[in-house]
Amino acid sequence: MTQEITVHGTVADGFEAVREEFAAFVAAERDDYEGQLCAYVDGRRVVDLWAGEDVDGGSLYGVYSSTKGAAHLVVALLVQDGTLELDRKVTYYWPEFAAEGKGALTLRDLLAHRAGLVGTDSGFTAAELADDRAMAERLADQRPFWRPGTGFGYHALVIGALTGEVVRRATGRTIQELHEERVRAPYGLDFHLGLPPSREPRFRTAQPMLPTAKQQALLDALPSGPHTLAAIAFNRHAAEPTDLQALPNDRLIRAKGPASVGGVASARGLAGLYAAVISDVDGKAPLLKPDTVAEFGQLHSAGYDLVARVHKSYGLGFQATADTYHHFLGAGAFGHAGAGGSQAFADPRSGLAYGYTRRRHAFPGGAAPENDRLARVVHRAALEL
Repeated sequence: MTQEITVHGTVADGFEAVREEFAAFVAAERDDYEGQLCAYVDGRRVVDLWAGEDVDGGSLYGVYSSTKGAAHLVVALLVQDGTLELDRKVTYYWPEFAAEGKGALTLRDLLAHRAGLVGTDSGFTAAELADDRAMAERLADQRPFWRPGTGFGYHALVIGALTGEVVRRATGRTIQELHEERVRAPYGLDFHLGLPPSREPRFRTAQPMLPTAKQQALLDALPSGPHTLAAIAFNRHAAEPTDLQALPNDRLIRAKGPASVGGVASARGLAGLYAAVISDVDGKAPLLKPDTVAEFGQLHSAGYDLVARVHKSYGLGFQATADTYHHFLGAGAFGHAGAGGSQAFADPRSGLAYGYTRRRHAFPGGAAPENDRLARVVHRAALEL
């Protein structure tokens, strides 16, 4: 691969180093690499790059858990409106949730992955994973896997179903409907929670990770018992174990857009969403007020994640990006990454909104490692404006 053949798009003055860094990364990657990088500063698009065969800036990818950022922006908007209250018990909105000792949990703790409700004893079917309401009904009856509020662990496949049911009970609308009406359509964003058939030709099927022998040995050494919290959280214990890497290739997942993992987006859509959250964009005021941004980006759960078994940090529905991934970002940076390698975040202190997608899963899963070098050079250029 050469820079001239494979890297396309534009950068604003002052961001030439971003194109150079992206080109250097692409040149060192496999020859089937495919991905996009986009960034805004203070509401202005300053980076719009892509690479790969038959790809352009409008190509769409499954973004896995980066979906959670779009879903919980809806929750933040409803809190800002006064429709939801963070310190009310979940049962105020959803009485059935009280079963099996969950009655004292607040919406704040639910958003911070403190419910202990990472899955169900028997797991979900493929059809249930695509249907947030079906999952919520099952989860309401489930005994939590730790005492709610005493610890935290990543609710990987279910957090959007849980918070989505609160939204539905409070408003009569789904997270997907509210995202479309209040966020995606007004800004023309290519970030879909429910991909319409007309956009299907732009979707790029997810490709599985191809680890080296050394990397595979590291993966094989990870704890992987069928009844671990991680297995339950990722539905690997079900009668139909979930193949996470192939999840967005299921048309039902793309069509329904489950709020934990079902989003489909371009890097433009990822970055554009976070730009709209913190900046004036095209004459529109920021979606969230500074106090709401600070509340949702503030650390709420930090330390040992009971599911991931490593240090993790969460705000409210969002990952605390500066602590979990990029230590060079400003305090209060927030966003979410996805299993396929995607990442999106806002850094309110620099005005930066960042989005990255790739087609093939990167080792070891989650935010692809190249995000650190790409985000670093974008951030540096943003500070020098």
